[in-house]
Amino acid sequence: MPLYNPNTRFLDCWGSMGNISFYHRNGKCYWRTKPTTVFQNTPAQSYNSGLHRRALDAWRKLDHDEQLEWTAIAKGVPSRRPPFNPCSHISGYNLFVSAYHGFAQLGNEHTPEPKPFISFPQFSITFDSAIVVEEKDLLMIFSKNTDDRFRIVAKVQLTFPGGGVRPGLMRSFLSVPIQDNQELVAFLIHDYKTLWNLNLPEYKAHIRYFLIDSQTGYRTHWKQISVGFQV
Repeated sequence: MPLYNPNTRFLDCWGSMGNISFYHRNGKCYWRTKPTTVFQNTPAQSYNSGLHRRALDAWRKLDHDEQLEWTAIAKGVPSRRPPFNPCSHISGYNLFVSAYHGFAQLGNEHTPEPKPFISFPQFSITFDSAIVVEEKDLLMIFSKNTDDRFRIVAKVQLTFPGGGVRPGLMRSFLSVPIQDNQELVAFLIHDYKTLWNLNLPEYKAHIRYFLIDSQTGYRTHWKQISVGFQV
């Protein structure tokens, strides 16, 4: 990941230009060449593109006064993209679409109502155990420090011990509660060996996870952990 060196004309860069994308990590700016991909129109890709079209259509159908209400709320929501400064915030349109997608991930797709943005609590998950269910499904169990208002979504990639992160191989899973234990949460991965074409006695899991507010549909920025386990 080549480091971008500031100069007298451009102190910082973000976004894309041509086939180059600029991004930030740990406060430093880097650049990379955009990968060339072919849209394969898989069932997951078709679902996601259809979901986004419905979100855009729902925004267009809102009364203008309600769109302005979303815009007013969004002024208090910090942007997750540069430039990172107190004056930078997202748009009402982006907040609405994010809430629409959030409710859809909870299995409750509908047009969200404008609600004040409340700062999310500090959150984290800690790996507890992994259990094979019915010889083909994997149940990954974690401890958590949030209440039931917030659901956790995890993007998971299984690989061999020592294997690195490949975001394109990550798949999303919504948390499910553990009965009679509010401090634990689980992610059920169906047919996990086939999903990543791996049949190993030991795995490494790369996980990006975030919260969804079940009352507003708003989502946090993701955090990341990597864990190893045997099955």
